[in-house]
Amino acid sequence: MSTVSLPSTMRAAQWSKISGGLESSLKPTTAAKFPKGAQPLGATSTLVKVAYAAINPVDYKLAELPVVNRFLFGRTATPGLDFAGTVVSTNLAHLKPGQRVFGQAKTGSLAEYAVVEKGSIAPLPDNVSFRDAATIGVAGLTAYQCIAPYVKPGAKVLVNGGSGGVGTFVIQAAKAAGASTVTAICSGPNAELCKSLGADEVIDYRAENPVAALKRSGRQYDHVVDTVFHSADMYWNCHHYLKPHGIYVSIAGNISPRGMWDLVSVSLWPKWLGGGQRKFFQLMEKPNPRDYELVAQWMSEGKIKPVVEEEFALEDAGKAFARLKTGRTRGKLVVRVAGE
Repeated sequence: MSTVSLPSTMRAAQWSKISGGLESSLKPTTAAKFPKGAQPLGATSTLVKVAYAAINPVDYKLAELPVVNRFLFGRTATPGLDFAGTVVSTNLAHLKPGQRVFGQAKTGSLAEYAVVEKGSIAPLPDNVSFRDAATIGVAGLTAYQCIAPYVKPGAKVLVNGGSGGVGTFVIQAAKAAGASTVTAICSGPNAELCKSLGADEVIDYRAENPVAALKRSGRQYDHVVDTVFHSADMYWNCHHYLKPHGIYVSIAGNISPRGMWDLVSVSLWPKWLGGGQRKFFQLMEKPNPRDYELVAQWMSEGKIKPVVEEEFALEDAGKAFARLKTGRTRGKLVVRVAGE
């Protein structure tokens, strides 16, 4: 087992119970205990000094579930999955101390140090910054896994929620995979952003109903990625604009009775009983070192670039979550833990 001399405490943003939401409960500390499993380090683990972290909706949605609050009552927890930083100690043969890496942490990434398992870490190319790499963990990987297995050169792709954390990556990943046409659905103020990332067309959902606009266009898409899924209406109507062989991939959903019903109904309602006429797939990203390396390669080659709306200091992590919860972020929010 690998051991290394560590300071007695570390900096982190932590919470013990939710009162007013994670944005209000998250507090900075310079006296946080090291994450469980940091020393001795497990046989498949790596200890990383975190330079940057990025936050995702899953970070607060899970933390704010009542069952999680009851389990953690009286204890402290550090949120965050996405990280980029430097190897401190590792038991993985392909990594070494001092190496630049990124991925998803096993322990909270909004901390000076984090433990990462072997399936969730990858080397970082020298020409990709820690700040950019921190955005790949969940959003970049999700976009890649929404696109790479399905999109062939010449395909036409529709992206709902093109200006969000995942959507900005999906547009670029589709183009990197050879899509001939990418249509993005977003608000009017974000139209130019989506076009700058490679979208050929934009539908402003504030100006017109996207389903009506898609029906009117007569265009047939090979693939649909829904990063929003506020309702099932777009899926129920997708046979008007998604080719028979196409797949409607969703990555989102509301944690509410209505949201759960929408997901269950579109997944299980048979076609012959009036259900959806196209295949529906609810994608849950799965950390995969090879996929991480391919996304990082695209980033290194300039085929994709992260859209970072704002950078926050670790002490302001609560403010970052407050902004994320508005649902109006353009691209990603990153948190500077130690910096480059």
